[in-house]
Amino acid sequence: MKHIKDIWFNRESLSGALFIFTKGEVILMENSMKIMAAGGSAVVSFLWGEWSVLLGVLLAFVIIDYITGIGASWKQGEVNSRTGLFGIAKKVFIFVIVAVANLIDVVMMETGIRDEPFIMMAVIVFYIVNELISITENAGRMDIPLPEKLLSAIKVLKHKDRGGE
Repeated sequence: MKHIKDIWFNRESLSGALFIFTKGEVILMENSMKIMAAGGSAVVSFLWGEWSVLLGVLLAFVIIDYITGIGASWKQGEVNSRTGLFGIAKKVFIFVIVAVANLIDVVMMETGIRDEPFIMMAVIVFYIVNELISITENAGRMDIPLPEKLLSAIKVLKHKDRGGE
């Protein structure tokens, strides 16, 4: 078996600026990739539980909001890398809060306080509504008209999110 130093620093494996891997090295890299993928999947599963449609919708809206925010800033001549990086950090933090909500649900279900997850769903819906509002604001900043049906749907979701019936 080869040692890691032999794999990465082997002069025979260096051809110009490219590494040419032997069969054993490729298998080692493939196994490492599988281990990292399995570990990453375990972490995601622990933090967010089973991936739901609501999580998928939230992820889509977060991406759409970020892209439309960049577009709106570009149109207004306000593109700023520092603001963009802060925006990414805010979007990541949304998923941190969702993970915390999931873990609270897990504790509540394990201790018998609740039978079904509720807090995570409420947090996801809250952030979905916020992202929808932000997307519509970005559209307004880009002078894009929005259909009245979409604006009405957002009003209904916003009302339900605040506990209204």
